[in-house]
Amino acid sequence: MSVTLTEKAAGEVKRIIEEQGNGQELVLRIGVQGGGCSGFSYSLNFDAETSEKDRVAEYHGVRVAMEKKFDPYLDGTVIDFIDDLGRRGFAFNNPNVAKSCGCGSSFQV
Repeated sequence: MSVTLTEKAAGEVKRIIEEQGNGQELVLRIGVQGGGCSGFSYSLNFDAETSEKDRVAEYHGVRVAMEKKFDPYLDGTVIDFIDDLGRRGFAFNNPNVAKSCGCGSSFQV
């Protein structure tokens, strides 16, 4: 898969899944959608199903799915989790980004 998840990010995903407690086997679905001040923004959701359109991998006990059509936008991306005084949330280290907004939630390739 072209996207990886750090151990810290995987730990946070596991925590969220346990907190929601819905009992389903869920995958973390990673994607890109149009929007944001730079053109594209990242999307993270939970999904109970995958399809032949997906790339599926497991990182630190978390199953991750991403549609193959997002490869050009996310190839080589590492998703981490930041938890400090200035910021708390998932961070995308994407080598394909040519320009991003100040908050880092939208980008151009």
